[in-house]
Amino acid sequence: MFRKRIATGILIGLLSANLVVGFRTYQQAVAATDNKDDAYAQAALVTYVMELIRQDYVDGGNLSYQDMAYGALKGMLGSLDPHSQFMDNRGYKEMKSETDGQFGGLGIQVGLKDGILTVIAPIEDTPASRAGLLAGDKIVKIEGKSTEKFSVQDAVYKLRGEPGTKVTLTIMRPKSREVKDYTLTRAIIPVESVKDLNGRTVKSASSFPFVDDKIGYVRLTQFNEPTADELEAALKRLEGKGMEGLVLDLRNNPGGLLVGARDIASKFLPKGQLIVYTEGRQKSQKQEYFATGKDRHPNYPMVILVNGGSASASEIVAGALQDLKRAIVVGEQTFGKGSVQSIIELPDKSAVRLTTAKYYTPSKRVIHEKGITPDILVAVSEEDEIKLAIQRNRPPGAEPDKSEVMVRDIQLERAVDVLKGIKVFTKQTKKSIVAASAK
Repeated sequence: MFRKRIATGILIGLLSANLVVGFRTYQQAVAATDNKDDAYAQAALVTYVMELIRQDYVDGGNLSYQDMAYGALKGMLGSLDPHSQFMDNRGYKEMKSETDGQFGGLGIQVGLKDGILTVIAPIEDTPASRAGLLAGDKIVKIEGKSTEKFSVQDAVYKLRGEPGTKVTLTIMRPKSREVKDYTLTRAIIPVESVKDLNGRTVKSASSFPFVDDKIGYVRLTQFNEPTADELEAALKRLEGKGMEGLVLDLRNNPGGLLVGARDIASKFLPKGQLIVYTEGRQKSQKQEYFATGKDRHPNYPMVILVNGGSASASEIVAGALQDLKRAIVVGEQTFGKGSVQSIIELPDKSAVRLTTAKYYTPSKRVIHEKGITPDILVAVSEEDEIKLAIQRNRPPGAEPDKSEVMVRDIQLERAVDVLKGIKVFTKQTKKSIVAASAK
């Protein structure tokens, strides 16, 4: 009752100031507390507060109605889940540039996890990966400013910029609780996403080498428009040399285009096979994605490497091939980013990114916030993970620094062991079949 008396007094002051809000709107605003699902009453409450701000806020004269509306929309979308957000015109353009080819930045995919700005994964061969940032790192400050109330869009504004300019991030590493500043120089982020064992791309390598006896290796760093075509070229080179098994490395691959995940998985599955499906509240949000049958490759043994930086499209590919017994998954639990965001452009060219569905693997496993559990768990220490990142990001052909301590990639070694074991078993089985048929 006391609050209603204060509100009544404010209303009288507002009316005397000839504000637009009338008594009926005020009544709706007061009633909004009892009408939680009445859209008109709640809209009236928002309008009423906007008028209060314009009238009484100390710096209200510097605020436009659009400023307040955008602020309300950011808060509204940000309260739903870590991936829904409101984007003003600039933010919408930034989002569209992510898969267009090249952009100036640091090379990290970021998201909100437990309400904290978090590195999903550093993109390989970028300032972030070369500096040693890891999947799961918490970005607590950007240029000395706390990110506590940052949206993903706020972070993107701060992280991107002209190539050659610097930005300082304060990082908290969850495993060690260490807090450290990293000053990174922005650069053009490469979009070539398929690499061989030595870090060379399809364009720079004449042939992909085997990691062991006729065991091929391909690393995908992200899923963008050229990924499927680049992988096709790499596989043809390996198969042309008699490849008998494949390691597909999706570690620290933060994802990208859904169509890229479908096209990658299609290379190893029969036409018409379900790869992933989505479900939401509306029937229209039930979507199924099937193998296209295009560029399908032989049914050789296959291992997929994943870790905590494998997210989104990486999890779709790993989950599908694991479910369908087409590949063995080795490594660590994946990130768990398995929701669908629909982009809805608004009349003023701003946009809403709204989570409308979740991804499910063919066996109906939900990916979101759960991730993909490997068939064979192989953990890597934080110290070794940093050293391995440095080794992977060394320019092709460059000699290691004298102070650099080389470490074994135990996850890759385990993947190779699995494939070698399958090769031995397959050969023994064939011999047994031949021997039995000869009797």
